[in-house]
Amino acid sequence: MKRKFGFKNQKYNEQLASIPHNFAVVHDEEKGVSELTIYGDIGESWWGDFTSAKDVDNALKEAGSNDLVINLNSPGGSAFDGIAIYNRVKSHKGKVTIHVDGWACSAASIIAMAADELIMGAGSMLMIHEASTIVWGSKTLMRKEADMLEKLEDGIIDIYMTRANVEREEIRNMVNEETWFSANEALEIGFATATTSTVEGEPDEELAQMKVQMQTLQNELDKLKNTKPKNPAPVKQNRAVRIL
Repeated sequence: MKRKFGFKNQKYNEQLASIPHNFAVVHDEEKGVSELTIYGDIGESWWGDFTSAKDVDNALKEAGSNDLVINLNSPGGSAFDGIAIYNRVKSHKGKVTIHVDGWACSAASIIAMAADELIMGAGSMLMIHEASTIVWGSKTLMRKEADMLEKLEDGIIDIYMTRANVEREEIRNMVNEETWFSANEALEIGFATATTSTVEGEPDEELAQMKVQMQTLQNELDKLKNTKPKNPAPVKQNRAVRIL
């Protein structure tokens, strides 16, 4: 049976379903860096292996105060596992760098928000959407579940707002509409701190910015020269004598 996600946009369904599970941890005590790879589903999944909050917690206990490098590629999964991982990573003592290698969707987008530096890979995407669940039962039970989902979403939006440079209502609308961000769009809204292209091209970008600033100054100087009178009127000498 072909796997389907409960996303409004099914365009990327095949790519998301083909992400292989991989949870790997490498500690380099000499460099003081622990590298985690989190690929595939977050939280318990019917579709096979998954990465749980417990897995990440155990890895971070072993990491001690090492800096963290997390390689992330996930369609998402359990919001509660995503939130638990976010909080666990956010409270880590060392510097946290997260690389979005392919996808950071749904619960994985929550984890991405824990980074001190969030670097979007070339062609990578990040997606935020409404929380969802499966409910069977009475109308009363369904209303209670809807209330719970609204509270859950408020908490998730709180997490997004720790990085977003737009108003909360705009993020809420993006969540409601299910919004997919390219690497550059994630950078523009404040979720990401860099893309691989900006990281690799920093010296060239700094040089380009300096050239722009120098050209702006030159334009201002030229403007001043053009507005200066060609034959300035002679300055009248003040012949008054001050007597002490």
